[in-house]
Amino acid sequence: SKFVNDNWMIKNGFLSDIQDHKPWWWNIKVQKLNISAPFMLLPDVSCQKAIEILQEKGYDQAPVVSESGLILGVVTLSNTLTSILAGSAQFSDPVTKVIYNHYSKIGLESSLGKLSCILENDHFAVVVHDQTH
Repeated sequence: SKFVNDNWMIKNGFLSDIQDHKPWWWNIKVQKLNISAPFMLLPDVSCQKAIEILQEKGYDQAPVVSESGLILGVVTLSNTLTSILAGSAQFSDPVTKVIYNHYSKIGLESSLGKLSCILENDHFAVVVHDQTH
């Protein structure tokens, strides 16, 4: 059961991520990484434009954020290209057609240990200043 899985418990805030025998960086806060604000796409950007932008910037993924700042999902270059090749999306479709809605958010005050647990199961995590939406 996921309720006895320590990584699931840590990821969902039910268990402290301060544990014995963890790497030296485990309890360091995410904010210590000095991460710059991510490049973001608006939801009305076309799949073709998203591909061009991601390739030009050298990124594989980018959050898709509404004008009001709400994170709608994450677009990846590989998922966009795969969707177009499979015929489930067109170059002219908005990028929201190919976004991943399943992603984890983590705050700057969270530990790298918690982030590590998230990344064991998810392909990416979005670091946010404020996790309330």
